[in-house]
Amino acid sequence: MKKVVLGLLALVLAMPLWSSVTYADHGGPHDAGAEVSSDEAVLAENSKSAILIDADTGTVIFEKKSHEKLPPASITKIMTMLLTMEAIDKGKLKLTDKVTASEYASSMGGSQIFLEPGEQMTVDELLKGVAMASGNDASVALAEKIAGTEKNFVKMMNDRARQLGLKDTHFENCNGLPVENHYSSAHDIAMISRELLKYEGITKYTGSYQDYLRKETEKPFWLVNTNKLVRFYSGADGLKTGYTSEAKFCLAATAKRDGLRLIAVVLGEPNTKTRNSEVSAMFDYAFSQYSVQPIYKTGEVIGKVKIKKGKTSNIELAASKTMSVLIKKGSEPGSITQKLELPDKLVAPVKEGQVIGKLVVYQDGKPITEFELRASTTIEKAGFWTLFKRTTSQLFFVDS
Repeated sequence: MKKVVLGLLALVLAMPLWSSVTYADHGGPHDAGAEVSSDEAVLAENSKSAILIDADTGTVIFEKKSHEKLPPASITKIMTMLLTMEAIDKGKLKLTDKVTASEYASSMGGSQIFLEPGEQMTVDELLKGVAMASGNDASVALAEKIAGTEKNFVKMMNDRARQLGLKDTHFENCNGLPVENHYSSAHDIAMISRELLKYEGITKYTGSYQDYLRKETEKPFWLVNTNKLVRFYSGADGLKTGYTSEAKFCLAATAKRDGLRLIAVVLGEPNTKTRNSEVSAMFDYAFSQYSVQPIYKTGEVIGKVKIKKGKTSNIELAASKTMSVLIKKGSEPGSITQKLELPDKLVAPVKEGQVIGKLVVYQDGKPITEFELRASTTIEKAGFWTLFKRTTSQLFFVDS
């Protein structure tokens, strides 16, 4: 019996210990979920759920129950701001457009900018009200302007979530006020935040600490950002706070230093002090441990593909934006390699934006990220005469 007990004890001691927090050194979003040993970084201990990513590559640096479905409170408004910025980008909306507040929009409780029924504000002013003051009324006013009704806008929100491949999210309103079947996850919020940050102008709103609405009236309304990190954390310029008694204290934050932009999301924190402290610690960790290494600059040619039967005989593939990877500080310079995966040739026509191939980046032989390579222009199919001349020139060409 003694030998059996000793044998069981030896077996238990030999078993590895794992932390409940997941962490990925260099993997992309799909690497999330791998368990790590307990000597890795422990962050956001008081949150119900958390995630920390590199905004540029989407690399998950740290996560904790990041796919758990939870009430997101006013972090919901990140999707509202995303659809607003997309409408502006598509020309369907202008920052100078006037928006008339409906009776319904003005009836919203909770955080608000106290819109009166029939009051007019510009899209620019309402974005300030959403981003800085977390205005529930401002959110509904924008939703109605874009989609006609909040119900139609919420459908747009859910459609956009599906387009982004988000599986932990379902919206029932545009502002995050408590309602049944309204949920998201730290992971999904980080992905929506990453999409929103593609619009550089958004940080003008989310990164401002104070401003005014109705400034030239008898009732000026002082805006103070509910996200105090934009004032007290170096490099922080967004994104959105949230609180309800059910959701507790939530924050989707972003900060940028030395070319590295981070997104941190925490849900279910016990109070604002802990929430801000734990997000700051997440940022401190990533900025101290990681850096961005550029691979190609915007416009730099990466490769070339032959085009068969096209008006032009080849297409150059250039970086549409700076391509970079997230690496651990102190990594060997030669540890980063890349592989270009392109077809030998394509048959015209080729459409602008068409995915042609990809660039895969490796560290120490392991893939860490990849970039889609798209056609920067349309190449139409060549006519008969063009093809005839091209063929005959090849037939009679003599290499001297």
